[in-house]
Amino acid sequence: MKHPCDLSGRVAIVTGGNGGIGLGMARGMARCGASVVLSGRNAGKAKDALAALAEFGGDHRFIAADVTKEADCKALVDATVAAYGRLDILVNNAGTSVRKRPEVLSEAEWHLVIDTNLTSALLCSQAAYPALKQAGGGKIINTGSMMSLFGAPYAVAYAASKGGIVQLTKSLASAWAVDNIQVNAVLPGWIDTDLTRGARQQVEGLHDRVLARTPAGRWGEPDDMAGIAAFLAGPGSDFVTGAAIPVDGGFSAIT
Repeated sequence: MKHPCDLSGRVAIVTGGNGGIGLGMARGMARCGASVVLSGRNAGKAKDALAALAEFGGDHRFIAADVTKEADCKALVDATVAAYGRLDILVNNAGTSVRKRPEVLSEAEWHLVIDTNLTSALLCSQAAYPALKQAGGGKIINTGSMMSLFGAPYAVAYAASKGGIVQLTKSLASAWAVDNIQVNAVLPGWIDTDLTRGARQQVEGLHDRVLARTPAGRWGEPDDMAGIAAFLAGPGSDFVTGAAIPVDGGFSAIT
């Protein structure tokens, strides 16, 4: 039996992998032996992100893509398979947010968040499916959020998209189990990233409220996502599918 987190010889795509949660998950998989393709629209961040993977050795690269576009998703998968000969793992992590109350949120802002966070996960999964099936099975990991479970007055589009991620995960898991493809979601709590630093600037008192509610007594770090990514990408999770797993220091355990 292989080590439950052995990813040697496996190839992973991480959308939105240039930093934050995506890079944390990428580091977890690289440490376990995977070759990782980071994808995003900001090629300028790729150099530092790839340097963060280099310490684990292996062959990692960046491929630019706008994952809200079907053609880009297909091109991303095709380029990965052309480079490595296979695809085993897809992490749908690309995301954004517009922090406004619902009565002032524009239609364009709604679609920006839904398309970036939710539609992209479907498009990339559709693009990856043939390659995963060809490999004899694989793993899809979708990034949800605490907002998959809770609402917030300033996060209507974000919460809707992340709630949708959980149901998309369950539906894909049930559809593709016959192909030996496991599909799961991670629900990060309050992780210290560029996105949440912006939230702390815009939402008064957020920092203190998060610390007060989180039993671990701290904000998470991107590398706190490494272990769950390695587990869900590896053979140890072959009988885990359709799950949505909080990684939140206990935030969601408090009622």
